[in-house]
Amino acid sequence: MSEAMKVGVIGCGNIFGAYAKASQTFSQFEIVAVADMNVERAREKANEYSIAKGCGVEELLQDDEIELVINLTIPAAHGPVGLQVLEAGKHFYTEKPLSVSRGEAQALLSKANEKGLRVGGAPDTFFGGGLQTCRKLIDDGWIGEVVGASAFMNSNGPESWHPDPEFFYKVGGGPMFDMGPYYLTALTMLLGPTHRVSGTTRITHAQRKITSEPKFGQMMTVEIPTYVTGSLEFVSGPIGTIQTTFDVGRANVPIIEIYGTQGTLSCPDPNGFDGPVKVSRGGEEFVEVPLTHSYRGNFRGVGVADMCQAIGSGRAHRASGELTYHVLDLMHAFHDSSNQGRHIEMQSACERPAALPLGLRDGELD
Repeated sequence: MSEAMKVGVIGCGNIFGAYAKASQTFSQFEIVAVADMNVERAREKANEYSIAKGCGVEELLQDDEIELVINLTIPAAHGPVGLQVLEAGKHFYTEKPLSVSRGEAQALLSKANEKGLRVGGAPDTFFGGGLQTCRKLIDDGWIGEVVGASAFMNSNGPESWHPDPEFFYKVGGGPMFDMGPYYLTALTMLLGPTHRVSGTTRITHAQRKITSEPKFGQMMTVEIPTYVTGSLEFVSGPIGTIQTTFDVGRANVPIIEIYGTQGTLSCPDPNGFDGPVKVSRGGEEFVEVPLTHSYRGNFRGVGVADMCQAIGSGRAHRASGELTYHVLDLMHAFHDSSNQGRHIEMQSACERPAALPLGLRDGELD
């Protein structure tokens, strides 16, 4: 595309800096305004990153120059803010998750379809050289027919480092809704959508103590499961397992592994863009494979760049609303399965995101 799409950002939280830097890296979009409920905070961020305008949310939404809005608010606000953005006639890209409820997310997709607008969302780490290399190895048959997958996210929770961790333990939080999007998006990119799941969950500690500043010593009431396990049956045939928890400080398990009839693929952390990528074939030791693709390092915001370029060219964008909704649907389904004691047939589906071509330089997407 010849001209950068004009973009606004709502929310000045911890992740804002990554998107501001992405705007300076990618030619596909330019951040021209940033808004926050605290207008002074928005003005400070605008000044820090040389953005033309810091303002309130309504002022940003009324700016006719802005075509797409990036939403960086807390999860509970994703649905309401998204509807405001779409009602204002602007494309919407949000940090994960798409919303905290299926109903809100469905309303977003319906409104976008009604207005001829696009919805997209994080995580976009699957654009990284690590996971794109894994995708190529699978597609090229290096491990044969894929029969299974496993994913593990073990953590003792964010209360030791996050300055305001309460929302992690409320509805819309927990290990599955916080970190699950990275793992489930990666698995969907690698293997395609899921048609049935089962899950088991528990709350290990009803109360948890904050050990970070400035709220050191305060107690939090836990409202969401902190240990979630699930099984996935992919439309393409493989069976997967996933575990996410805020109750385990250390474990000796893989991050993501893909199992095939001829070998095993060890995938990198889906919360990053790099490797290592390792393959074991014929029962031999794992061997590290050189990365085949670019986007190594921190490229958060590449999903926005891809969405802007796709809007300009008319192709589908990879971090699509349908993908982010399917991931949200999966996360809810694990909890639903545990609560109801049965398998959950998925009501959503999505296209497997297109792989990135070989030979791209950083900043290129086609």
